[in-house]
Amino acid sequence: MEKEIDWKNLSFGYMPTDYNVRCTYRDGKWGEIEVSQSPYVEMHIAATGLHYGQEIFEGLKAFRGKDGKVRVFRLDENAKRLRESAKGLLMEPVPEELFKEMVLKVVKLNERFVPPYGTGASLYIRPVEFGISAQVGVKPAKEYTFIIFVTPVGPYFKTGFNPSNICIMRQYDRVAPQGTGRWKVGGNYAASLEAGEKAHELGYSAVLYLDPKEKKYLDECGPANFFMIKDGKYTTPASDSILPSITNKSFQQLARDMGIEVDARHITVDELEDAVEAAACGTAAVASPVGEIDDLDTGKKYVIAKDGKPGPITTALYNELRGIQYGDIEDRHGWITFVE
Repeated sequence: MEKEIDWKNLSFGYMPTDYNVRCTYRDGKWGEIEVSQSPYVEMHIAATGLHYGQEIFEGLKAFRGKDGKVRVFRLDENAKRLRESAKGLLMEPVPEELFKEMVLKVVKLNERFVPPYGTGASLYIRPVEFGISAQVGVKPAKEYTFIIFVTPVGPYFKTGFNPSNICIMRQYDRVAPQGTGRWKVGGNYAASLEAGEKAHELGYSAVLYLDPKEKKYLDECGPANFFMIKDGKYTTPASDSILPSITNKSFQQLARDMGIEVDARHITVDELEDAVEAAACGTAAVASPVGEIDDLDTGKKYVIAKDGKPGPITTALYNELRGIQYGDIEDRHGWITFVE
C-alpha cells in the first residue's frame, strides 16, 4: 500500500481500494464480469438512473477472523433483497449467483484491505445498480449497470458501545405510504437528510420516524431499523414502509435462540413508556443503543437507559452477532460465506 493504514483508528467513511467489479445488462442479458481500477463511471446525460431515480444499492461486510480467514456475512440475504428492490423499481434483477460471484471476487481482489482481526474494523461492500438507457420520458430503462466496490471501515462507535438520544419529529416523513420504503433506494435516504441534519443540530443522533399515514406507529430510525425490549419480548415495528433489515432479521433469530419471544407488529408511540431497552440496528452500527427518545411535538421524554448504559439483552445480541461475524462464535444458522 502507498502508506501504512492505521487499522485501529479507521473512520467509517470511504477509502480508495485497488479494484471494483462491474457487469452490464444489455440486449436482454447480463454480460461478463469486468474488473476495473477506475473509481469513475461514464454515463449518458439522459440515463434513467440520473433523471428518474432507477437506482438501488446494498450494504454488507467482510471480516477477518482470528484464524486469518475472511468471512462475508449473510451474502444470500443481500442478494435476495437487491432483487426485491429491482422488482420494485421495474429494474432488471441481478441473478443471485452473479451477485455472489461478484461479491466474492471483489473481496478477494482487495483482500489486503480487509482489516486485521482485533482492530474492530471490517471491509464494507457496496453493490449498486442503476439504469443507463438514454431516454427522456418516465419509463423503465432497457439497460443497467451493476457495480460493487469495497472500502475498509472502522467501528461505527468511536466513543464505544454507549446509548445516544434520538428524537421524533412529526413534520417529516421518510417515505410515502405504500411507497418505496420496503426497498433499498437512494431516494429514501435523500428524503431523510433534512430531518437527520436538523436532529444532529439539536444534539440527537437520529430521527425515529412515525408511520407516514397516521403518524401513530413507530417506523424506522433514520437509516436503520428500530427495536425495543418490552415485557421481556424483542419488539420491532412491522410495516410495508420499513426496509427489511438483515441485521434486524438476524437479531430476531438470535433472540429466539436465547429464549426471547419476538413480537413484530405495529407499535404505538405511547408504548415507548414501557420499553426497558431500545436500539437502532443496521449493517453499519450493528446495534446503536438508545438512551432517551424525545418527542419534540408533545414534549414527552421517554427515558430508556435509566442508568446510562446499554441494556443486557441489546448487549448480548450485539456481542453474539459480532462474534459470529468474526468467527469467534459458532455459525449455527449458515450465515457466513468464506472467501477462498
